[in-house]
Amino acid sequence: MDLFLFSMVVIIYTLAMAGNTAMVFLIWADTQLHTPMYFLLSQLSFLDIFFTSVTVPKMIAGFLFGWTSISFVGCGAQMFFFMFLGAAECLLLALMAYDRYVAICNPLRYLSLINHQTCLLMVATSWLGGSINASIQTALTLQFPYCGSRRIAHFFCEVPSLLRLACADTAAYERLLFVTGVVVLLVPIAFITTSYALILAAVLGMHSVEGRQKALATCSSHLTVVNLFYGPLVYTYMLPASYHSPGQDDVVSIFYTVLTPMLNPVIYSLRNKEVTGAMKNIIGKCGVGRTA
Repeated sequence: MDLFLFSMVVIIYTLAMAGNTAMVFLIWADTQLHTPMYFLLSQLSFLDIFFTSVTVPKMIAGFLFGWTSISFVGCGAQMFFFMFLGAAECLLLALMAYDRYVAICNPLRYLSLINHQTCLLMVATSWLGGSINASIQTALTLQFPYCGSRRIAHFFCEVPSLLRLACADTAAYERLLFVTGVVVLLVPIAFITTSYALILAAVLGMHSVEGRQKALATCSSHLTVVNLFYGPLVYTYMLPASYHSPGQDDVVSIFYTVLTPMLNPVIYSLRNKEVTGAMKNIIGKCGVGRTA
């Protein structure tokens, strides 16, 4: 990795950590943001903090100190947590679309359908689904024999890059990986698409221009995040290996491991008056506290 790319990754990682940490703190500190939508958003930021930290610190250490090797156990652990947090985020984004669907299409029943217990169940479901997916994929990937060169043509231990080093026929497992991709990626995408088709129909039927603009602003933020996160993952895990090279995988992986977690809090804060208002209140309180 050259110095320019390394510097960009470090800057983006720092911004991602700062932005997501600030988002979690902001939602926790401002009582006006103690709603189901913002609780789920805080969980998304929480996942992003750990998701990007699974790979980037090791990459930074490798560039600065030359620590480019990783043990077999360390590689398995990195792969497990990467797939666990990534799948959990995929499922959580789909469940956040359901939250928006209920809020816009069934506003009178929103608080009864999306209560605190429902939010906890959504979060638990995403974490459980992510852990099951990661356990299966990690166990199956590590059971292959690896001989010859053990140099991974990637900056972290990811399933496609490890399968290239296997000394056995991985065709059956790659088909299973495709099926898993359908469950973890395409099914949530279909769920999100259906939710937003119903939301769009409801928004177009609104008589209030202000209500329509507010609904579209909130939903457009979520859809932007969904496209940024799901797109590169579909490219990596759903397309056959012959359609992309290790170099292309590196670029795409940097996109969803570093860039997207940095953009998430920016997208949700810039397009959301409630978040920007809460940010101004917190900054104002801090300013008053220092003046006093």
